[in-house]
Amino acid sequence: MHVTVRMFAALREAAGLDQAQWELPEGATVERLIAELRVSRPGLEAGIDRARIAVNRRYAAADTRLQEGDEVALFPPVSGG
Repeated sequence: MHVTVRMFAALREAAGLDQAQWELPEGATVERLIAELRVSRPGLEAGIDRARIAVNRRYAAADTRLQEGDEVALFPPVSGG
């Protein structure tokens, strides 16, 4: 199955891309996607574990199962002052 992965701010810079089409096996979870991104984009290692994840514009947990055509967005942690 194919999903669209979108990255924002520092994650986008670390990965060197803002959007990608990603192929995963049927029944894959957000956790599986993150593991694959970690291997294919080593620059993400520092921030990906703290990223907020949304699937189709709703925050999602690591065990969320992905479906064909889903959009997964990765947001780095933010702080304010």
